[in-house]
Amino acid sequence: MEERRYTVTGMTCGHCVAGVTEELSAVAGVTGVEVELADGSVVVRGSGLEDATLRATITEAGYGLADTAAPAPTG
Repeated sequence: MEERRYTVTGMTCGHCVAGVTEELSAVAGVTGVEVELADGSVVVRGSGLEDATLRATITEAGYGLADTAAPAPTG
């Protein structure tokens, strides 16, 4: 299983969290999404994850990205 971590900008409420979670969950290969409103962190888990697809999904939902994707720490 792969993990990708993003910092998403523009999320201001629980509705934003739900929207990002829903959009990313619909991407092929995604098996889990964790979104933290307080720091804008998003962790996406799954197999065959395409960084470009995940980034496009976030931006097409109306949010920004503050940094590049990095594998989430394991362990």
